[in-house]
Amino acid sequence: MKRLMMTALALAMPLAVALPASAENPLDVQRLNITGHCFGCDLTGADLSQNHLIGADLRQADLTGANLTEANLEGADLEGANLTGADLTQAFLTHANLTNATLDEANLTEAKLYFVEIAGASLDGVILTRAEIVETPISVGGD
Repeated sequence: MKRLMMTALALAMPLAVALPASAENPLDVQRLNITGHCFGCDLTGADLSQNHLIGADLRQADLTGANLTEANLEGADLEGANLTGADLTQAFLTHANLTNATLDEANLTEAKLYFVEIAGASLDGVILTRAEIVETPISVGGD
């Protein structure tokens, strides 16, 4: 029996190393997609690209490294969310709430940020290439 277990483990190890890691909680992703409410969810590394998350409750959610490319986050509440390293390329963020959110190293290339609440947010190393920023208090450049 012990030999069988060791053989199974030896065969499974290369597969575990070869398969990409996904740290998000699948139940949290399912809850978000069904209800639009995911307060404090673990969505680390989740693929939410092109999702319609209009008005979603993502307060305090961990979206570290999440793929939100072309996601519609119109009116979404991301207060206190962690979006470190998230990809928000071409995301639509009209009237979103990013108060006290962490967007360090997030990619907002060609994103649309219209009337976004962003007070207290951390934006260290954020990428804003060709982003459309309207009535959103983000200043680009030095003193």
